[in-house]
Amino acid sequence: MNTLHTTIGRPVGQAVQSIARMSETRGNQRASLLTDVVVSVLLLWLGWRYSEEQAGVSLLIVAAGLLLFTFVEYSFHRWLMHGSVPLLAPGHRRHHEDPLGFDAMPFFLPPVFLLILVGLFSLALPAGQALLLAAGLAIGYAAYGLSHALIHALRFRHPLARRWAANHHVHHFHPDSNFGVTTALWDVVLGTRRVRSGRGGAGRR
Repeated sequence: MNTLHTTIGRPVGQAVQSIARMSETRGNQRASLLTDVVVSVLLLWLGWRYSEEQAGVSLLIVAAGLLLFTFVEYSFHRWLMHGSVPLLAPGHRRHHEDPLGFDAMPFFLPPVFLLILVGLFSLALPAGQALLLAAGLAIGYAAYGLSHALIHALRFRHPLARRWAANHHVHHFHPDSNFGVTTALWDVVLGTRRVRSGRGGAGRR
C-alpha cells in the first residue's frame, strides 16, 4: 500500500510543483490576461445569444455578476490570500515581497472554475441567465487581472487614476487594509479602508 501511495503521490507532487513554477512566469501572466478576456467575451456572447430576456434585463444580470465579483475579489484577497490556504497564500506572500514579479493563478484554472459556476447557476436559472451571470463574474475577473497588472506597471498621471492606484499601493504597506483592487466598495462597507494621508503616510477612514 505504501508503495502504491508513493507511486501515485510522486507524479502528483511533481505536477503540482511544475504548475507552481509555471505560475511565476511572464508567459503564464500574459496567457492569464488573454484567456480571461477571451473567456469573458465568449460567455457574454453565449449568454446574449441564448438569453430570452430583454436587453435591459440581460444587462442587469451581467451587472449583478460584476457586483458579485467585487465581493468575491475582496473575500479571496482578505480571507484566503492573507490566510493560510496552501494554494493561494504562499504565492501572494511572494507578490508582497516582489510586487513586480509575475505570480498569477495558472492560466487554465479560472476558465475551469467559470465552467463549473455556469453548471451550478444552470441548476437554478435558465441557460441564458446562467451564462450572463457567469459573464459578469468573468468580466470582473478579467478587469481585476488587467487592473492589478497596470497598477504595478504604470505611473498614472490623471488624479483619479492615481487615487485609484494608490488604494492598492497602500495595501502593500498595510496588508490588513484595502483588499479591493478594482474597487474600494467592500473596504468601505466592511471597515478595512485606509487612505494615504497628506503627509505621505496612511490613515483610516
